[in-house]
Amino acid sequence: MPQVYGSTDQSSALEVHRQVNCLTGYLPECEEQLQEVMKQKEKGLLYGVPVSIKEHYGYKGHDSNCGLACYLDIPESTDSVMVQVLKKQGAIPFVKTNIPQSMFSFECSNPIYGQTLNPLNHEKTPGGSSGGEGALIGGGGSILGLGSDIGGSIRVPASFCGLCGFKPTGARLSFKGVASPVYGLLAVPASLGPMARDVDSLTLCMRALLCEDLFHLDHNVPPVPFNMEVYSSSAPLRIGYYDTDGYNMPVPCMRRAVQETKTLLEKAGHMLIQFTPPRIDYMSTEIYMRGIFADGGNTLLDAFEGDIVDSNLKSQISVYKLSRWTKKILSFILRPLVS
Repeated sequence: MPQVYGSTDQSSALEVHRQVNCLTGYLPECEEQLQEVMKQKEKGLLYGVPVSIKEHYGYKGHDSNCGLACYLDIPESTDSVMVQVLKKQGAIPFVKTNIPQSMFSFECSNPIYGQTLNPLNHEKTPGGSSGGEGALIGGGGSILGLGSDIGGSIRVPASFCGLCGFKPTGARLSFKGVASPVYGLLAVPASLGPMARDVDSLTLCMRALLCEDLFHLDHNVPPVPFNMEVYSSSAPLRIGYYDTDGYNMPVPCMRRAVQETKTLLEKAGHMLIQFTPPRIDYMSTEIYMRGIFADGGNTLLDAFEGDIVDSNLKSQISVYKLSRWTKKILSFILRPLVS
């Protein structure tokens, strides 16, 4: 693996970057870390594996600016907990990947690093907000990466770039040292998670991350290790599923994928039960959106103060800037049209 990393993955990542502009920086410290890892007697589950990380993961000596000018040139004083755990497991974080400005977008563009393109079709977006990760892995420049997700930020790029992505339960992995333009989102917690080209790689990554080092470094993370016995068991399961919630309508290919998965699970002996999630419209508008922007977007707007607003975000930011009463009037007028 060290030879593969030294001669192939770095150059592959740079080549993909030239094509789609997916990197925000190279982590030169990885060269020294690689030498240290090779000398270790105890090898972690990710021994020698090069790992790309989303821009807002804290890495000592490097910015985590979220695509915002107000956070530029403020290098991190220490590694984030997840970077520390990666290193303890023998992984080699080697690049940081691009994000949309502020990360509240399914695009992947910001005034600092520019626009990231989809590696499968340069006329399309890779999705967001983990779009740089999706583009890099989808283009063959990384075999494993870490992203984050609050409303699809791992799942959308994974879908758009033909990858596998996993959004764990909230607080399953540590957010210590991971930057955000808005803190304190307790009602709608974000999640950190892996992205790769196959499910086995995601499994290996979660096995490695859910370790004693993680639980020791962040006591807010429940000390529940990966249960390989449950994961590998072939005992029949009772699984609920739906292919549409009746509110956020899926594209035909997604609906077909759910049905194909259902068929495969049933052939494997599991019981599949269809259900309809209750009150999705209420959950989406009254809990999810209000939970994220409980302050009317004011904290987010503070981060944009004096900054260039990316063209993909201008309409969104313009709405946040409307007065409270204007928003109420618009909501009253438009609600019957979209409900």
